[in-house]
Amino acid sequence: MSISGITNTATLGMLAQQKRVANIASNVANVDTPGYRRLNTNLNATTPAGVSVTTTVSETPKAAPDTSNVDLLDEMTGLIGSEHAFAANAKVFETGADMWDMLMSIKKD
Repeated sequence: MSISGITNTATLGMLAQQKRVANIASNVANVDTPGYRRLNTNLNATTPAGVSVTTTVSETPKAAPDTSNVDLLDEMTGLIGSEHAFAANAKVFETGADMWDMLMSIKKD
């Protein structure tokens, strides 16, 4: 894989986590909204490298008709997972940028 491919994959990963956090924020904001149905974030690997993101509405039954089906524990767990995934992608992007810098300094010499 090329350096630009590495940074592109990391960028797609960070954008995917951004969408996941946005869905989690919507779920948390609507936890007490009657009839609200939780948003799920689906991440799928793409070829040759990357990720695609889709959002679906949860079909999980509600505890009661006048409540939402959002579980705050699940949302906070997902938020922690997103934080770690975003940080990992950011580190990969940073490493790719450092590789570009090194390549440019070698090319100048």
